[in-house]
Amino acid sequence: MPIPVCSLINNENQRIAADGAYHVVRFPFGGGESYDEEGMHQVRQPDGYEVTNWRADDRSGLIWPSVEGWGVVTAMIQWEDGNYSELRDQLVRDPLGLTDNPVDTTATDHRRPSPGMQCFTKHHELFVHPDIPLAIRVAHNDSASRDLVHAQFKLAIHT
Repeated sequence: MPIPVCSLINNENQRIAADGAYHVVRFPFGGGESYDEEGMHQVRQPDGYEVTNWRADDRSGLIWPSVEGWGVVTAMIQWEDGNYSELRDQLVRDPLGLTDNPVDTTATDHRRPSPGMQCFTKHHELFVHPDIPLAIRVAHNDSASRDLVHAQFKLAIHT
């Protein structure tokens, strides 16, 4: 049986506010290096909502698992240079509170900036369900808004 896979990539800058809050990383639909044969990242979402502007709508950051199973999540996040002392990222189930399930964060990392470019990867595994979307969220503690300059978000589901 093939493994359902969704692989998202964003090469456009995404501005992240200097407010200390976590923000959903957004991804374009289709094209480029993105891969979504199972329909887990679509403009028209499983609950009927339609995303009209992926750059402005946090729903463009959601992956809706196509089946129940053991989800293997991989992410890559690259920040612009800044005056941070801490960069944060996390995987979250139902980050926008769209279902009856509680918002559930996991795989939260708080990191010091590294010398040079701020490039981070993460890998996490968890049970996934078709009615509970997943997202990657990020935050920083700089006094000015900063850009994510590249992001990837991938889910493979073992059933």
